[in-house]
Amino acid sequence: MRKQWICFWLCVGLLSLLVGKMPADRAVDGTAQIPAETHYVALTFDDGPRQGTTDRLLDGLKERGASATFFLVGEQAERYPELVKRIQAEGHQVGNHTWSHVRLEGASAAVIQEEVGKNDELLETLLGGSGYWLRPPYGLITPGTETLIQVPMVKWSVDPRDWESKNTEKVVRAILKDVKPNSIILLHDIYGTSVDAALKVVDTLEAQGYCFVTVEELLRLNGVTPEAGKLYRTGTGPT
Repeated sequence: MRKQWICFWLCVGLLSLLVGKMPADRAVDGTAQIPAETHYVALTFDDGPRQGTTDRLLDGLKERGASATFFLVGEQAERYPELVKRIQAEGHQVGNHTWSHVRLEGASAAVIQEEVGKNDELLETLLGGSGYWLRPPYGLITPGTETLIQVPMVKWSVDPRDWESKNTEKVVRAILKDVKPNSIILLHDIYGTSVDAALKVVDTLEAQGYCFVTVEELLRLNGVTPEAGKLYRTGTGPT
């Protein structure tokens, strides 16, 4: 518990610095720098929400003081609106994963606008606000259509292929092998094995001094100003 509070206050303090209180010796060319001893990482979850797995994941993240980013499929969000509201209420970032998990690579502009826009409308209705960041299914979008996207897009740098193995220990090993500071980890909260793996990873990395933040927080902690239509693979900038 003490480690969780240390992580929390480190995040609060650094975010405060990044909005205008950064000392001169912490910035280079106007870009904020994270102290070398501080390690941040972003857990992201696709394809949910789902009753029985997402709620259990939220319980575990809350217990550990860890934040995450959830890229929600509209059809699932419509089915489980209370889970959507809970995700936001507990401090996690909510993102858009299209309405029906359609592949946006090769899709027409009309299909992209429909799939993204319909989910946006639902999220705005459920949660208020706007500007829900997009994760294109499979991390891909038709080249040249990025100008249609009015929010930042998020890919990943660590992919344990949890959907393929559905093996908790294998997923944990794959993540721990590839993770490093500023990684964005891809998981799916519709699988119980992935929920178990995520919580084991949080326990392991927190013990190593990592703090788990949202993708938006990760970018801002690195002094990165997110831009609409740009695809971010790690916390240090666009791909």
